[in-house]
Amino acid sequence: MKIEIWSDVVCPWCYIGKRRFERALAAFEGRDEVEVEWRSFQLNPDQPRGAVEDHDAHLARKLGSSPEQVAEMNARLVELAAAEGLDYHFETYKVVNTLDAHRVLHLAKSHGLGSAAHERLLRAQLVEGQVLEDPATLARLAQEIGVDPAETAEVLASDAFADAVAFDLAEAAGLGIHAVPFFVIDRTFGIPGAQPTEVLLAALRRVRGDGLARA
Repeated sequence: MKIEIWSDVVCPWCYIGKRRFERALAAFEGRDEVEVEWRSFQLNPDQPRGAVEDHDAHLARKLGSSPEQVAEMNARLVELAAAEGLDYHFETYKVVNTLDAHRVLHLAKSHGLGSAAHERLLRAQLVEGQVLEDPATLARLAQEIGVDPAETAEVLASDAFADAVAFDLAEAAGLGIHAVPFFVIDRTFGIPGAQPTEVLLAALRRVRGDGLARA
């Protein structure tokens, strides 16, 4: 069974969804037969490259919300994240264009480190408040999970893996994916959003049990 997960490393719901999926997978009887592949998605593709913006100001402008409404949304997400063992800090969260971060993820994937890199960058963004467009930061984070920083620097100084990111984005569009996380099982069954663990587990069992062939 192959599970593709479209996600962005600046997405609060994606980290919550990742934790819920991990628990579902741990309880799934066929977990040893599962291949997981992380696919690229950009929450803010129109964010200018090199522009760094505070989370609350960006969200208020994007949604037309008041500071009080943004604070309420933040508090709800912090609470949900805490239930998954995650300590979110929106006061240090910086909105950036994630193209380079996704290129680094594809570099890591080429070394068999895609899942580790996705986890590290999600934590760096949502928990630690690191800027995921800074080349030195990306090289350091990639090094932490086993990618040669010189190779990361070389990738970031070029357009390497930009085509792989574009391919993932085009695939998402072709599958009708407009928000993340989005889980696709064997290209037959789609699960939108950070669903509860029991929903994800039921989907895994259903696909394995009856060979479901509809999205």
